[in-house]
Parts: sequence; C-alpha cells; structure tokens
Amino acid sequence: MHNAQKPALEDLPTTRQLLKSTAIAAASAVVILVTVVLPAEYGIDPTRVGGVLGLTEMGEIKQQLAEEKRLDEMSMVDARPSLWADLAGLFVGSAAAQDAPEWRDETIFMLAPGESAEWKMEMTEGQVAQYRMTVEGGRVNFDLHGHGGGKSVTYEKGRGSTGEEGEITAAFDGDHGWFWRNRDSSVVTVTVQVRGDYQVFKDAS
Repeated sequence: MHNAQKPALEDLPTTRQLLKSTAIAAASAVVILVTVVLPAEYGIDPTRVGGVLGLTEMGEIKQQLAEEKRLDEMSMVDARPSLWADLAGLFVGSAAAQDAPEWRDETIFMLAPGESAEWKMEMTEGQVAQYRMTVEGGRVNFDLHGHGGGKSVTYEKGRGSTGEEGEITAAFDGDHGWFWRNRDSSVVTVTVQVRGDYQVFKDAS
C-alpha cells in the first residue's frame, strides 16, 4: 500500500493567507450577487449594471410571472368570461372601431393559452401617451410598466382583463408599455391603439 508523503509545515498556507483567500472569495460572491443574481432573479439593481446588461428586465418579468402564478393559485377564478365582461368588451371594441382614425399606431396579435407578448413606447420623461386595449375571445393578465437607465416603475396591473384605456406619463426616459399573458383557456386577440408623445411603438417580446 502506497502512503502519500506528509507535506512539510512550510508548504502549508498560513492563517493570514487563508483569511485573505476567504475574504477575496466572499467579496467576489457579494459582487456577483449584487450585479448579476439580484437583477436577473428579482429585478433589484442597486448598481445599475443589471440594467446595462439587460438582466433587470429579465428579473422583473420573472417576478411578474411568479406573482401571476401565485394570484391564480389563490383565486382559482373561473376562466370563462362573464356576461358583463363580454358586454364591456363589445362596447369598448365598438368605440375603438369608431375612433380608429385618431390613433397614431395600432397593433393586433393573437395569444394562445399560456403565451405572452410585450409592446413598448420609447418615451422621454414627462411625455404623455394615451392608449386603448381590447381583448376578444377571452381575457388576459397584463403589467403596464416602464424601465430604462437602471430605473423601473409599474403603472398598472390587471388580471382577467377584456379591455382597458387610459394614459401614461413617462416617469423617466426609457421604454414604457405592456407585458401580456393569456391565462385563459382559449386563443385571444388583443388590439392596442396608442397616440400622443412618444418616439416609437415597438414589439419588445
């Protein structure tokens, strides 16, 4: 049987060297936690590095999806649209059709059950934009928010929506708009119309 040679005491690291290595490892772990893990997993970006790398938005979406799942599990709301929701969607849809020429941009897309989409307006701080959203064939969950320059804000959240309208006042320079997810059991068609002060209305999915 071969016995390994016992190392000499002078070859072993000193207590000071071990403490130094431990401190370096701990500091590196803290840096990774603050600049990568927190933005990517929780949308928390104290150093703004996550925003530059695109990690903060990823974390915000993860937190949003987790919150949606939690609320869905708690409420267990019947996925079938109610009569009042159908009527509201009909009236909002009719009004949108009449006012369509006034809107600057419009997008129409379909979402299968479980699918998501995201559209944003590029805006500068203080700009105001109006919007109208209609949903046909079911209901959607949405998050109206903005992000840019390491900042983020949530303007409104909705669950089981068949239509919304209102306006956005940009809290800072960046992209401001919606993230939708179809939590219903059927394919839905979403129509979004926007007008007002913004540079570009774009698909951010």
